[in-house]
This record gives sequence, C-alpha cells and structure tokens, in this order.
Amino acid sequence: MISLIQSGKPLSLHQKAVLTAKLSFPAIMAQLSSILMQYIDAAMVGRLGAEDSASVGLVSTSLWLFWGICSASIVGFSVQIAHRVGAKDYTTARSVLRQGLFSALCFGTLIGATGVAIAHFLPYWLGGEGYVAQQASLYFTVFVAALPILTLNYLGCASLRAAGNMKVPGALNIMMCVLDVVFNFFLIFPNHDIVIGNSSYTLPGAGLGVLGAALGTVAAELVATVSVILYLCLHEKGIAIFGKKCQDIYKTEFKRFLPSRRVLNNAFKVSIPMTVEHAVISGAQIMVIVIVAPLGVMSIAAYSFAVTAEALCYMPGYGIADAATTLTGQSFGAGRKDLVKSFGYITVAFGMTVMTLMGVIMWIAAPAVMELFTPVKEIALLGTEALRIEAWAEPMFAASIVAYGAMIGVGDTYMPAIMNFGSIWLVRLPLAAALAPSMGLAGVFIAMCCELCFRGAIFLYRLMRGYWLKHGLDTASLNETAPPQPDPNA
Repeated sequence: MISLIQSGKPLSLHQKAVLTAKLSFPAIMAQLSSILMQYIDAAMVGRLGAEDSASVGLVSTSLWLFWGICSASIVGFSVQIAHRVGAKDYTTARSVLRQGLFSALCFGTLIGATGVAIAHFLPYWLGGEGYVAQQASLYFTVFVAALPILTLNYLGCASLRAAGNMKVPGALNIMMCVLDVVFNFFLIFPNHDIVIGNSSYTLPGAGLGVLGAALGTVAAELVATVSVILYLCLHEKGIAIFGKKCQDIYKTEFKRFLPSRRVLNNAFKVSIPMTVEHAVISGAQIMVIVIVAPLGVMSIAAYSFAVTAEALCYMPGYGIADAATTLTGQSFGAGRKDLVKSFGYITVAFGMTVMTLMGVIMWIAAPAVMELFTPVKEIALLGTEALRIEAWAEPMFAASIVAYGAMIGVGDTYMPAIMNFGSIWLVRLPLAAALAPSMGLAGVFIAMCCELCFRGAIFLYRLMRGYWLKHGLDTASLNETAPPQPDPNA
C-alpha cells in the first residue's frame, strides 16, 4: 500500500488508517520484544541482589546518553533515504545509504572510544562507591566498546524502515531479544542443577554476573547487526548496494563510500539538533540519578526497575513514531504535503490511543511487574508506587513521541529538539529537586509525570499549527542523478 504515496493517487481516510496500522504493527512488536528483553535482563540481574541491581541502574542513563547520540547521528541519512524513495530516486537513495554506512562506522567508533576512556571514573562521578561502582564500570565498558556495532544496527534498521520495510527490522529485533535471553542465561549464572521428573540435569553457566549480562546483550547485538546489514545491502529492493543486479546496472555507483558535501550537510541539519538534544536530555536524566542517589541503594534500584518497566507503555509509541517518520518522509519526498499533514494527525491519534491503553494496563499490573524484577519487597513497593504515578502521563507522552517522529520525517528537528530540552531541564529537573527531599522517589516521579504532560501539550500545539511543515529539508538539493527511475530490483 505504501506505493500509493509514490503513485500520486489520492488516499481515503480508511486507506491512510490501514497503512498506518500496517506499518506500525511490526514496529510495535519489535519495540515490545525489546522491552521484554530488558524485562528479562533486569529480572536476571535482580536475582543477583540489590547491589548488582544498583550497579546497573547507576549507569543506565549514561548508556542511554551514548546510545541516543549514536541513534540520532544516523537519522539524517535515513530521512534522506525516505525522501528519495518517496520521489522514486533509488540511485540517490543507494548513494546516501553507502555514505551513511561509512559515517555510522566512524562515528560509532569515536563515541565508543570516548565512553571507554571515562568508564572507570563515571560511576564515582555519579555517586557510586565500592562494589557497586566497580561493577557499574565493568558493565558500562562492555556496552560502549560495542557502539560501532550498535550504530550500524541503528542505521540498517532505520534505512529499511525508510524504504517502507517494517517487517525485517522487527523480525531481527525479536531474534536479537531471544538470543539476548539465551546468552544471558548462560553467562550471568553459574552451573546449576534442574530436576525434570525423576532426572537431574546440570546446566552450564559462566557465572559472570553483571559482566555476563553486558556480554550476552552485546553478543546478541552483533548477530542482529550482521544480519540486518547483509539483508539491507544484498536484498532490500531499490536500495540494495551490492548484488548482481546492482553491479550490472549501476557499476558507477561504487566509486566511493566517503560522504559528499551535500549529503553530509543534509544529514547534519537533521542529526545535529537531535544529537545535541539526546546528549542534553540524557544529561538531565543523569542529573535525576544524582537526585535519586542520596535516597539510598533501594531507591536507585527501584528507580532503575521502574524506568525499565515503564518502557512497556511508551515503546509502542516509538514503534508508531517509526511508522510516522516513514509515512511523512516518503510523502514529503513525493511532494505531497497534504498527505504529510494527514499522516501526522493520524499517527499521533493512534499513538495516544495505544499508549493510554498501555498506561491502564501498567497501573493495574505494576505490583506483579515489580515482583518479576526483584524479590526485595522494599524495592518492589517503591517501584510500584512510581509506576502508578507515571502511568497517568502516558497519553501526553505519546503525543510528544509520535509528533516528534512525524516531524523527523520531513527533516524538522531543530525546534522539536529545543522543545524537548526546555521541557526536561526547565520543568522536570527543578521540580524533582524540589520534591525529592520531602517525598522521596515518589516526588521524582511526580515531577516526571508533570513534565511529560507539559511536553505533550507543546508538541500537539506545534503539530496542529503546522509550523513543522515549513522547516523540512530541501528535497531538491538531494538530487544527484538523472530524473527518477523505476525500482531496478522490483
């Protein structure tokens, strides 16, 4: 159905809604499988004890900082691919992909090296000490050393989604989650016996604890990255850069992988505001950890578990946001601004509906979820209270997530980045700092709830006013080749 965008034919409201749902569903499933992986990871580490849980929680927001920077850095390339696919300019789409692969590898290596350099000191900067700080440093080091792999994974999945392929990234993400559980099971825990019927069996285990959790996840990421890059480069019709058909028809495309000035300029226009925004927002999230740390080990662990558990509510929103980016991006590239605006409204409404439902489920299931994560009753009670506070913010949180995804599709990231930055630094942090001393962890989550509602309101205002439609990329500047051609791999 996505070819209807490129065809120039009008789409009915029903067709738009069906197309939104069809693109969103695989992305939602992928996000939910990712959350399931995080749930199982957290539950496995939680069985090691409060100190191990706290060591992971201490650096979790710092890891989000590094992951977010790498994820944002590739968006400028995937948005250009979506625009060119929408315009049926597959030659330029492949050129952008080729340059994006080289750039992603270089940038991921640079950010990873930076993370490794500060890994020993970071837990102490965040207020950790002793065993907790040592384990946190080890956990952080393994993850940031793998950032080149993860950045390529981000680019591969984003490029497939930009071309309208949601199923393959979703399937590979589910595969990664399954592998993560398997690898973690054998790497975290030592050898242990299980009894089936009248027989006893010994399951092997490395007994690496927190280190095993990090190594297991990185190993799963490596398998998924190799798979997505191979599929993208060899099999994805229209944008595959290797393979017999591409070599026979477009031999001149293989001159170089080094980015051209025009592609980099467009990538910077989209990615730099997002990268700075992720860095600043993650910095604010790290400041929240600094606010929570004086409340004690139990609060740190409960905060980490509650934030992980809340992802069950909001990650479907990110899946719908991926669909919004694809739909608005291809519509914008095809020169159909009426569709861009319409898909913006439809995807945001869909996201708010889904996340409202997820918020209700989370409010009801909060005690059971926290008991899954930890056997420590005090941590579970603190986490349950936090989750039930946060559940009230999910509808407006959805508005901010999906509206941002729609705006990314046209290349409008500068003002949305400022909106996110201002909301978290000027609303969440001051409110959390004011409420935490008297209300403890509940005060921190009340501040988060208020801030997310405010953020959703300002994104809805920008979406409805249409300002974002005036600040997209100049798609004409992307043309590097002859007029649009039919898909050579169809």
